[in-house]
Amino acid sequence: MLFNNIDQRFKFMKAIVYHRLALFFILLITSCNKLSINEITSNNYNDRIRYLVIHYTTIDYSESVRVLTAKDSVSAHYLIPESNDPTYNGEIKAVQLVKESKRAWHAGRSYWQGQNNLNDQSIGIELVYKAPCVKETFKIDTAQTNTQKFNQHASEQRSCFYPEFDPKQISTLIKLIKQIQKSNPEITPERIIGHADITPNRRTDPGPQFPWHQLYKEGIGAWYETETSEKYWQLFQKNKPSISLIQAALRVYGYGVIETGILDSSTINALTVFQMHFTSWQTNGHSNNRTVAPLFALIEKYRSSHLEKLLVRYEIENSAHALPKPTRLTGQINGIFPNDNPSNRELINDRTFFKSYKNQGQIKVRSLGATSAKIFINGQQVISKNLKLLNPSKEALWLTIDISNLTRDGNNTIKVFDVSPKNSQIEVDIPFPKLIKGKASSVGFSNKKLSKIDFLINQEIEKGFPGATLLIARKGKIIKESAYGYSKRFASDATTLSNPTKMNVSTLFDLASNTKMYATNYALMKLSSEGKLNVNLPINHYIKEYQGSGRDSRLVSDLLSHSAGYPPVVNFHDKTENKFGEEYFSQNKNKTQNLLINKVPFVMGRGIKSTYSDIDYLLLGTLIERITGMNLDEYVETQIYQPLGLTKTLFNPLQKNISLKNISATELAGNTRSGEITFENIRTDVVHGQVHDEKAYYSMQGVAGHAGLFSTAKEVAVLASVMLNRGGYGDVNLFDKSHMDQFTKPVALDITQGLGWRRAGNGERAWQFGPYASPYAIGHTGWTGTVTIIDPFYDLIIVLLTNKKHTEIIETDEGKKFNGDTFETGKYGSIISLVYEAFLEN
Repeated sequence: MLFNNIDQRFKFMKAIVYHRLALFFILLITSCNKLSINEITSNNYNDRIRYLVIHYTTIDYSESVRVLTAKDSVSAHYLIPESNDPTYNGEIKAVQLVKESKRAWHAGRSYWQGQNNLNDQSIGIELVYKAPCVKETFKIDTAQTNTQKFNQHASEQRSCFYPEFDPKQISTLIKLIKQIQKSNPEITPERIIGHADITPNRRTDPGPQFPWHQLYKEGIGAWYETETSEKYWQLFQKNKPSISLIQAALRVYGYGVIETGILDSSTINALTVFQMHFTSWQTNGHSNNRTVAPLFALIEKYRSSHLEKLLVRYEIENSAHALPKPTRLTGQINGIFPNDNPSNRELINDRTFFKSYKNQGQIKVRSLGATSAKIFINGQQVISKNLKLLNPSKEALWLTIDISNLTRDGNNTIKVFDVSPKNSQIEVDIPFPKLIKGKASSVGFSNKKLSKIDFLINQEIEKGFPGATLLIARKGKIIKESAYGYSKRFASDATTLSNPTKMNVSTLFDLASNTKMYATNYALMKLSSEGKLNVNLPINHYIKEYQGSGRDSRLVSDLLSHSAGYPPVVNFHDKTENKFGEEYFSQNKNKTQNLLINKVPFVMGRGIKSTYSDIDYLLLGTLIERITGMNLDEYVETQIYQPLGLTKTLFNPLQKNISLKNISATELAGNTRSGEITFENIRTDVVHGQVHDEKAYYSMQGVAGHAGLFSTAKEVAVLASVMLNRGGYGDVNLFDKSHMDQFTKPVALDITQGLGWRRAGNGERAWQFGPYASPYAIGHTGWTGTVTIIDPFYDLIIVLLTNKKHTEIIETDEGKKFNGDTFETGKYGSIISLVYEAFLEN
């Protein structure tokens, strides 16, 4: 640059100096204002992003974008569309809606591993997932906020049959998560979770079809080792963990479950979403080993620091439950003689009675320091050299003595004297009677009159009745066990099969409403005897969320006596024929139980009338599951049937290795009533090996308190013997006499109604009990064609099992009926009448 003169050059140089001075002073001032900080790095910190939450939205891509970006609405960090969405074009890519460093509003009220409000610490990914299988039609209310619409779309999926996710969408998701993991090392495997995991009481996304295991194989998220799960399966087979321990384990892994010791709705919801994540083949909310074993395997792998405490607790609880195994046996007499607390009425001490039959019976004796004793049965001394040589050692074994030469039919007396030395005692146990084969004449039956029953049934078989089995037992002797006709006779179009299956005495039948007695009532009577149930308490004492609209005042006994005020039936399985509306439609057990607890309305007040209702027993089945922490079928099969030696009394027989050829068939054309009825997923072929009842089959997956049990005539007779024996069978004591009487006595509203049990009354139910039953007779019927009679006055059991619904539907003067319902065998009363006449008139 050239300057014209020296003055110009001087002015230029002067400007530069001023500029540099100004810059210097600015730097000087700035340096004076800046705080000088020394840096020392601490190890006590973590990254703010610790969780990755996967969601779905059932609205399409375009609407999802609108809602997720609208003002004052929900949001997410990423949205991934799915293929074939008409509102999205092009290659499937992740769309970022909120920067990862920012807080998106995707989690809401949430909890995981001790942290609340996960919005602050998480990245949320929404997947467009337009499931076409929503059971309830969702109607958008224009007055709703965007958040309400978005949440409701997701929550309505609870009863959905979920489709598979789009593979391209999942591929994009995997790439995105791997990218997120690189910059967020605090997102450990067990912190990659679904929205349902952090809000199990409100949400189900991403649902049971989400491919968690596929992601795990790509190095994303948590999964358990099969071998470790098998280890816990074997451990818990011996003794199942308590509900409290399961709740503690769920909380250790991450779920916001409060430990209550009760299988409450929050726990069921947490178990259900856990199953959606890790055992998606079974999402029923049950606390069985198939769920608990993987849970502990996950804790061992990812939360191992908490494992020892859980296992120590398990051992303590296990030891507490196993402790002092009772030294006494479990027969009808579990007596210690002399009595520890004798009465001042001297002649009532060390005496009692037991039930037996002539030429049957044994007594078991064990020393408690005694070397001898005198025992009298019916006033006659039991002569045994061993009684004078009782071993007083602590390891003394039970001494078994045959007393069949001293017993008689009915009540027998026992007295114990002269136990020595002084202050020593003996334990005495007398098993309950068991059924044995016997001759009809030995208990007063006429074979000639019994043959009339065979003639009538066989005659009706020739005219088209399908089949039956009949068992009669009196005074402990089975005097008749017969099979008639066919277990499967007709095809679905009502034509006779060319090779029908013959009925056998060991054929299993769908017991229908006899389930109410031999599953639900037996479970309740056992729980009542054990002090785990009080039928006079409100239902919500056991099912906490059973509240509102009059539920708070309903007692357990109201359900048992059918006086709670419920309608006779709610057709949960049928969307169109459900008089209470589509919101009561359910073909999912969890949803059905929620409807039972929270929604099904009363149609009359409490205690006004005894109105027979399946709803009562559906609720009672749910109550049993809450008290025991076990599925209804698991509880009755392991705690009642198996101890009694029953192997063919069970729910869902086809799932438990029972062959179809050993089960009687029911309705011919599924549940269609010869094509006149239709609903979603209806069966159209012969119902065979599956429970017929629609509510039990479709809405409760085969296991319900009102229907679903299968059994044989012989095994039902064993169950009936428990009632005649007043609480037990052999060495198994199921319930005590007082609680049994509480269930069998008539209720105030109806002399023919007990707590569940039907009563003969004074002939008011002759169509079922016949005209000769005593006023003490109890029993029940089942829609499929089953009837049981237990008459303690005559010490009589009658089990008549038929498959009368395995017939075509015909026109009658009373309207359309199953043909089997028109036969005397299918009407029950005539057969029962002939049974009574066979001994009363002999």
